[in-house]
Amino acid sequence: MSNPNSSQEALKPFYERASEAEDRLARLEAVLASEKDAENEELLKMVSALQSKLEEAKAEQNLEREKAQKLAAENGKLQYRITHLVRALEEADSDCKLEELEGHS
Repeated sequence: MSNPNSSQEALKPFYERASEAEDRLARLEAVLASEKDAENEELLKMVSALQSKLEEAKAEQNLEREKAQKLAAENGKLQYRITHLVRALEEADSDCKLEELEGHS
């Protein structure tokens, strides 16, 4: 029969290597976790910046929409005035032609 101490002595290097491997793995996992945290933090900053830009763009869009509505209303008023001015000119022109015809008669 083999001595229990001798088999433990024979396994001791394997236990040490396994322990070292576990330590290295724990360190690697910690590094990986910290890198992921840094990446996540960077992504969160980027998302936050994009959200801010989106909010600014929406505010600008609302201002432009309001301007467009005001311009459309003003355009409608101006078109109404143009229509009436054209009619007045046509009437004045026809009155002048009528007076000319009456004057020549």
